[in-house]
Amino acid sequence: MKLLIFASLAAVALASPQFRGFQRTSPVRPNLDHIAILSDNRYDQGDGNFGYDFETEHGIKVDVQGTPGSQGQSNIGGFYRFILDDGTTAEIRYVADELGYRPESPLLPTPHPLPQHAIDQIRFAESQRGRNSPDRRF
Repeated sequence: MKLLIFASLAAVALASPQFRGFQRTSPVRPNLDHIAILSDNRYDQGDGNFGYDFETEHGIKVDVQGTPGSQGQSNIGGFYRFILDDGTTAEIRYVADELGYRPESPLLPTPHPLPQHAIDQIRFAESQRGRNSPDRRF
């Protein structure tokens, strides 16, 4: 029993963060200083309607509204905005509901349009779908 307790304590000690050589800056987050919150507003009406928005001094802004969904979920919509490394602003608008999460932004990658021959093949396959049904008797 003592060995089990000792092994557990040793595992916890080894898993704890190591702060030796801790630097105030790192390549992942170059400035670890606190960032001021310029505004922070929240409401919850208790009936499934809620919202919040906040803005920070370094350009992050979030604005979200939620309403009860038709299938028991929350329908949420809003946007978030932040400053990119080149100084431009990135903004993502989104809706999350029974149909899933649907973001919109010119920064998001989009698939290339299908070539015409692919569209023609899809239409042909759809037209043939009913003709080759296993229920059809010849």
